[in-house]
Amino acid sequence: MTYKKIQLLCVLLYFCIASGCSDVVRLESPRLEMQEAPLGVSVPHPVFSWHLDSDRKGVEQNAYEIRVSPILEGLDSESSLVWNSGKVASDAMQAVYDGQALEQGTDYYWKVRAYTNEGTTAWSKAHRFSTAIGADRWQAEWIGEDRLSNPGENRDSLYTRLAARYLRKEFAGGQKDIRRAMLYISGLGAYEAYLNGERVSDDFLAPALTFYSKLVYYNTYDVTRLLHKGDNTLGVILGNGRYFWLRAQGKPIAGFGLPRLLARLEVEYEDGSRQAVVTDGSWKVTSKGPIIANNEYDGEEYDARKELPGWNRSGYDDTGWQPADVVSAPAGQLCAQPCPPIRVMERVRPVSITRIPSGKYLVDMGQNMVGRLNATFTARKDSVVTMRFSELLNPDSTLYVANLRSAKATDLFTAAADGKYTWNPAFVFHGFRYIELDGLTEMPAAKDLEVEVLYDDMATIGTFETDNRVINQVYSNAYWGIRGNYRNMPTDCPQRDERHGWMGDRTTGCWGESFIFENCLLYRKWLQDIECSQGDNGCISVVSPQYWYERADDITWSGAYIFAAEMMYRHFGDKSGIVKHYPSMKRWAELIIRQYVQDGVVIRDCFGDWCLPPESLELIFSKDPTRKPDGRILSTATFRHILYLLADFAPLAGHPEDADGYLACASSLKEGLNRHLFNYETAQYGNNAVTGNLLPLYYGLVPEGYEQRVLNSIVEKTEVERDGHVSTGVVGIQYLMRCLTKYGRQDLAYKLATQETYPSWGYMAKRGATTIWELWNGDTAAPDMNSANHVMLIGDLVIWYYENLAGIKNAEGSTGFRHIEMKPCFPDGLGRVSATYRSVSGTIGSRWERDGDSLSWTVTIPANCSATLYLPVALHPEKPVLAEGIRGITSQEAYWQVELSSGTYHFGK
Repeated sequence: MTYKKIQLLCVLLYFCIASGCSDVVRLESPRLEMQEAPLGVSVPHPVFSWHLDSDRKGVEQNAYEIRVSPILEGLDSESSLVWNSGKVASDAMQAVYDGQALEQGTDYYWKVRAYTNEGTTAWSKAHRFSTAIGADRWQAEWIGEDRLSNPGENRDSLYTRLAARYLRKEFAGGQKDIRRAMLYISGLGAYEAYLNGERVSDDFLAPALTFYSKLVYYNTYDVTRLLHKGDNTLGVILGNGRYFWLRAQGKPIAGFGLPRLLARLEVEYEDGSRQAVVTDGSWKVTSKGPIIANNEYDGEEYDARKELPGWNRSGYDDTGWQPADVVSAPAGQLCAQPCPPIRVMERVRPVSITRIPSGKYLVDMGQNMVGRLNATFTARKDSVVTMRFSELLNPDSTLYVANLRSAKATDLFTAAADGKYTWNPAFVFHGFRYIELDGLTEMPAAKDLEVEVLYDDMATIGTFETDNRVINQVYSNAYWGIRGNYRNMPTDCPQRDERHGWMGDRTTGCWGESFIFENCLLYRKWLQDIECSQGDNGCISVVSPQYWYERADDITWSGAYIFAAEMMYRHFGDKSGIVKHYPSMKRWAELIIRQYVQDGVVIRDCFGDWCLPPESLELIFSKDPTRKPDGRILSTATFRHILYLLADFAPLAGHPEDADGYLACASSLKEGLNRHLFNYETAQYGNNAVTGNLLPLYYGLVPEGYEQRVLNSIVEKTEVERDGHVSTGVVGIQYLMRCLTKYGRQDLAYKLATQETYPSWGYMAKRGATTIWELWNGDTAAPDMNSANHVMLIGDLVIWYYENLAGIKNAEGSTGFRHIEMKPCFPDGLGRVSATYRSVSGTIGSRWERDGDSLSWTVTIPANCSATLYLPVALHPEKPVLAEGIRGITSQEAYWQVELSSGTYHFGK
């Protein structure tokens, strides 16, 4: 080695030592408000977050440092910083902005580094965020076409109809160099925006839907690259979304008016000058374009003969267009959208295309999914290509559409001339596996048909796989069903004339979903929908946003408001839902206590154990009263648990003085429930229905000493009377698997999870389901309420997969999986489980294989985290070796309790 090389190495070594910088620990996933580079941040004190990664064991953070500047190059200049946290002694991987007031409509840059016991990480790369604008900055008017202008349009019948609006504005930009151009825009119900002929984003159905009489969102886009010197054109297509009436008869859906647009384009030039283009009466509008109808239930109609070539570019002749109408603003408050948009998240091609006897083509996607068809096809002039969608087939291979109710689920394309076309709808989606195509001149090839899977843009953060075929298929069904029911809100179904945010589907469902998807921002947004739909007296609408008028004063369904906030805090470390919504939660709890608590019992229940297996396969609801639990048991047990949660929430929300009142009421409910509804002789609640016994046992209401007898009643009903099948509906299925496992009957839980005869999840899969049905008897029940893609009957199954089979559980009292409880149940008959979970604190892994009494188990704990692992003595008789990273080993009944610091560890063979 030459002297100069040695000298250079010494210099590098000196700087590494001097800086304390370590490549042993890496700072990963820097986020602001849980997003990488959000535009339009409206909170004054946003939250920064990150996690650490290292191959070393026992890595711990002891401090962090954050810098924020409006100038990218200013992050290393103290005078340019709006916040320098300095070195903050903390092991937290979150920090709240505490610098100068953030200015509206401004770009900021930030970076973070962490100090650990293995040295200091490198600074993260600089990340950008921009702030929202205030009402005083818009200086724009809402515009649209304020009339029904085309034949057949109406807003009063069952099948409402309205063409899309096309709006445009040409403007002269300066000849100066452009520093930055930002577009702030809200188009209701949905829009596509263009600048000089190019889409400004790949968002779908933007902005996120809301209950528009209370709240309206706008989006923020950086359009610098699309803006030209000189002439420019802004163009917007307005679709109907959920703003225009989807249904005005039958069971009406709330409507808010005709589509309307608000926009502001801000341009900053390098010389410091600015220019703004806003919506006003100088814009032009027409509804004579090719999208002649669009309705989320019924489909989109596109007439290529009406296309407007070049309409969104400069120089287009718009003399046939009308001046835009200046219209009233929506009643709701205008706010920046706080959550990611819907986007194309996957593309799927057909597994088969066949010609059926009618001469039409039947496309099988091989999977029930939610999205839109992007099709390339040939058609003759003036012919109509019909695309119909369904989840199921009739025996003669025609589409089964009875379960869609009034939804037409049909897209129509009219050809302008003989030739080849490529098209997809702009403002609708469908829930389907099968597509029927009519009007084509030849059979399409698989390469010409592609379904774009659509849901809210969020990462898949969980993986789960076993050596059991049934469990793997049911997990896949849950995965496809959950993401198919994300549409700016968690919905009940994606295909029929409903698609609402029913709350009863998500009380524990949100917890299971959060193991698979990074869904915190979706639920943060949904909590706001729930608050906007709350009644003046505190009543919570069980459909939120309140597109159906369903304020039922229910407990087990409305409780999702509190359960989702708890999930966000425990799983993601996000307490914003608790802090922001605590006053509304308190109002609801006070309403229930005031009106429905009588002598220690909650007397109000609206839905019971919804959709429990009926006594006859063609029924939707059971008519047998012995199958139905007493609703007072469900409401009282659930509300008591909610009161305990509110007691936990109160100090987090700044109201510790409220906690004692909640706890006192909770205590009275336990006493009242057992006094009125528990039979001490038989050790049974109510009529001994499984769910009636299950909730008190799970939530700890059973009188001391009676727990085993109550469990025995549940087991007798499930294992003996029902021969190892479920007998619960939506409420009971949320607790069944975990309760059985908690009380030592993991063998029965495993039997339920792998059962393939009716009623069971495996039965659905065996009958061809690729998502989860609405009903246990979804293959035989009447079609009135028989969706093939519902999430409510998933219950706690996904939670059970991760927590009780894989052993990945956020420990009691932990947030964000900083401490993990790893206690799989290792059921007989299951030979292998492998799972990962990318928590906000880093990736957790668990993989075990079992062969009789032999166990091999490998776990990974993220840096700056810890775990308590329970190793069964029966499968690992010898005490584990106290190796690096293991903090302690104790014997706990049938387990070795092993305390782990971060790192990867292997136990067994």
